[in-house]
Amino acid sequence: MRKIILVLITILVIVVVGLVVYNKFIKTESTNDLKTIQLNEVTRSVFYAPQYVAIANEFFKDEGLELEITTGQGADKVMTAILAGQSDIGLCGPEASIYVYNEGKEDYAEVFAQLTQKDGSFLVSKEPTDNFSWKDLVGKTVIPGRKGGVPYMTLEYVLKQNGINPQTDLILDDSIKFDLMAGAFTGGTAEYVTLFEPTASMTQDAGKGYVVASVGEAAGEVPYTAYCAKKSYIAENEQIIEGFTRAIYRGEQWVKEHTAREIAEKIQEYFPDTTIDSLETSVQKYKDIDAWKENPILKEEAFNKLQEIMTEAGELQQKAPYEKVINNSFAEKVIK
Repeated sequence: MRKIILVLITILVIVVVGLVVYNKFIKTESTNDLKTIQLNEVTRSVFYAPQYVAIANEFFKDEGLELEITTGQGADKVMTAILAGQSDIGLCGPEASIYVYNEGKEDYAEVFAQLTQKDGSFLVSKEPTDNFSWKDLVGKTVIPGRKGGVPYMTLEYVLKQNGINPQTDLILDDSIKFDLMAGAFTGGTAEYVTLFEPTASMTQDAGKGYVVASVGEAAGEVPYTAYCAKKSYIAENEQIIEGFTRAIYRGEQWVKEHTAREIAEKIQEYFPDTTIDSLETSVQKYKDIDAWKENPILKEEAFNKLQEIMTEAGELQQKAPYEKVINNSFAEKVIK
């Protein structure tokens, strides 16, 4: 009996020592082997759920990658960080890459993976509205985001589709910074604002506004948000870009195959101030409008529609060539 106890104690000691060695040396060494990627996202939103799912499920770690995320609060700020070398990869509207290409920069930013395919903003009203019509915006003040950004231009597109002149029929107040729009709306005189989730639902839950329409549902398919990096970075880090794209693709597939509740539970750590029920509501709203891509390929017809919207908005004088700005080679490879 005594010998058996000694044997068991010896085994226990070996196991404990083994775990200590693993955690202190092997696991640490494995973690240190991960390549750190500086990712700059345009904002923190449930709209980017496939990205947060990919992180939570360690899809990036499977590719040997560790993300350090900065929230840029605007596509222009994201692109500035990319061009300055402060960030490796940016998540923002492809319009930012189009602007940079048209400026004639040699080392411009290529788009290599698409994440969302609809506008992610919702129109929030100060007053409850039954049977909302876009005509209700005539004569009103709306906070739509930065002029020249995709949210602003997509809203203009929807207004025009509904017979409303954005220049004369209402006031689009573009003086408010992206991250201050909700506060400016609730504390100001504007009757409407466009907000992403979960901010739109949180504003409604607080009794300070009412979600009355989805801009994305009204606008249809648009390559709204995608990943980009400088041409030089992509050329020098093809393995990283391929692994990053594969992780995003797995995130897109996971979101497609799971319920709003399951997605909300998976991404809750990225929205600590939002309840799980509110997150589920936000996720379901995006599912309902088919906001997320099923794969990261950005199609030429979608790119052309974006440039048409930009041209109609007066923000694009010369269209950029699809084959120059969009690099689908990594997306095409990973979905095989």
